[in-house]
Amino acid sequence: MSSDNSSDPVQLNSRRSSSRGRMVRHMFSNLLLLWSLSHDIYVTGLTDDDPKEQSWNNQNLYSVPLDLDVRLRRLDLSNNFIRQLHTLVLPNLEQLDLSANQLDLISEGAFENLAQLEELNLSRNALNNNLGGNSKALQSISGLRSLDISMNGLSDDAVELYLQQKSSLDQLKMTGNALTRLSHSLFKDSKGLRAITIDDNLISVIEPGTFEPLSQLEMLSLAKNNLEHICDFKLYQVKYLNLSQNSLEFFVTREDNRLYGLEVLDLSFNKLLYFPIVPKMNYLRYLHLQNNMVGALNSEAAMVSEANSLYNEIMDKNIIRKNNLHSNWRQMPVTYIDLSYNHFRSFPLETLSLLSALETLNFSHNCLQNIIWNIRDYTDLGYHRLLFFPSLKHLDLQSNGLVHISPLFLNALRKIDTLNLQDNSVQPCALSDHLRSSQSTQQRNLNTSCVAFGQLRTLKHLSLKGNNIKMLHPNTFQETSLVSLNLARNAHIVMHVSALEGVEKTLESLVMSEINMTSSDLSLPCMPALTQLNLSNNHLDIIPSSLSCSPLREIDIRNNHLVSLNHSLIHALSVNLNLMYISGNYFNCCDSKWLTALNESEIKLPDLNDTACFTGDGNIMITEYLKSSSEKCLFHREAQEVHFGQIFIIVLFVFVLLTVFIIFTRKLCCTQRSFIV
Repeated sequence: MSSDNSSDPVQLNSRRSSSRGRMVRHMFSNLLLLWSLSHDIYVTGLTDDDPKEQSWNNQNLYSVPLDLDVRLRRLDLSNNFIRQLHTLVLPNLEQLDLSANQLDLISEGAFENLAQLEELNLSRNALNNNLGGNSKALQSISGLRSLDISMNGLSDDAVELYLQQKSSLDQLKMTGNALTRLSHSLFKDSKGLRAITIDDNLISVIEPGTFEPLSQLEMLSLAKNNLEHICDFKLYQVKYLNLSQNSLEFFVTREDNRLYGLEVLDLSFNKLLYFPIVPKMNYLRYLHLQNNMVGALNSEAAMVSEANSLYNEIMDKNIIRKNNLHSNWRQMPVTYIDLSYNHFRSFPLETLSLLSALETLNFSHNCLQNIIWNIRDYTDLGYHRLLFFPSLKHLDLQSNGLVHISPLFLNALRKIDTLNLQDNSVQPCALSDHLRSSQSTQQRNLNTSCVAFGQLRTLKHLSLKGNNIKMLHPNTFQETSLVSLNLARNAHIVMHVSALEGVEKTLESLVMSEINMTSSDLSLPCMPALTQLNLSNNHLDIIPSSLSCSPLREIDIRNNHLVSLNHSLIHALSVNLNLMYISGNYFNCCDSKWLTALNESEIKLPDLNDTACFTGDGNIMITEYLKSSSEKCLFHREAQEVHFGQIFIIVLFVFVLLTVFIIFTRKLCCTQRSFIV
């Protein structure tokens, strides 16, 4: 006889629970298996994840870490103490940085398994040791595109070894080694180079044919070496050439009809006596000649003549007829020249006026005192040949000692936008002098020591900072288009009430700091475009109310004699004001409606923590005052009330005493008279 228990609820639930348990255990085991498989796939690099990068920078390592991820594309081991490099098995590695270690031994097979390596940085190591083995190790990298072996103490021969079999090399850096000579065989295995940097070596000789075969070369930097001259520049392919901080005395290019790719030429910090004779046909845009000795000769004519004589001597030309310097400069498309910190005593008008595309000229820190129209006329009729600077917009003449600027020169600045005359001795002309100079354009008035700014119709930005200006006449800048004007550090300036007439509607920025000005001396017109004003370091005790019509966004009133500010003026300015500097004044803590208004507005006060004010108890910081202003000023007011009450009682007492004394005296006099009678 059999029994059927399928209908028993207890047994049925038990079977179901057991079934669910087996199913959960089965699912969990499957999840573990799936995780294990996915982990194995991840570790062996079989996924399509993004390339991986790992940095061991500055970890005090003495050797390369073991078990590096084979999927690595970029590995940074810089700034450690690694001395030896053995075989690396990283088949996907593209970039390896081993800079700033103590590396002096590289196994011959160290790079054999780095089939994808393109960028290798070995700078700041000791690769001048074990040259044979180390150079062979580098030869095994077939696809290397960028190599940095800077600061390894490498000699000329050592570098040649490291550059063997580098046909794929695109960028090379060898800064800070011990190279003295560049031979024509140096790059024989690296003719695909586009960028070479060999700064800060001891190079004094470059053999012919060193760079010429590099048809792809665009950027070449040889800064901080010992080069003394460039006699025959003929790198047609180079776009950027940096020869700064050498000992160059001249730079000469043989005249030909080939087009040079040169766009940027940096000859700064050398010993140049002449302007460089650049390729006749080029794309040159930026020419850096600062910190040289150009202009040391007496005149522009002498300098040009000497440069042409030098050219003919170098090129073995016996007949000296052509002005090669001017011929080549006339076709230069240069837009920027830096001639600062040279030895010019006269302005090279003829040479620079040849540059029809010139937009920016830095002529600061030279030895000019006058800019005179000393142009050769080629005629006996007395007619003065006119030259122009048709594109010049930005002219920097700072720190030259300038007193006089010829009206003819100013007239030649047809598109001038920015003129920096800081730290000279320029005195602006009065309007009558403007008119006189414009009416006598063909007569050079060299006796006029002032500068007529009214001729500069396009001028927008002018700095006259530190010129020891004595007087700003009425309408000094009329007919200009001034947007910003800097008059700082003219301690003896006297401003006429109408000095800014003519530009009051265009001025957006005005600097009048350190001009020794009092409130009675300062008269500003309504300037509806003014957004920045600097009145710092003066003797002002009142801010001009005329500023209420200016949409000021920034104002600086530091280091004046202000005790309070006009509350209504601050309220009017707060509509546009974003930034205000107020420290270094003598503010009264308890006269501070303006300060409360400022504090409650969104105006930034960067120097508020440095600003003090005074109460009856002495000076306190304004930030401290703002925390308990009511208490401090209540005490101050009570003290004032007590003080005034005491004075009133004393005065009243004295008055009563005097009255009694007078009455008593009169009675006494009357009594004496009646007794006598």
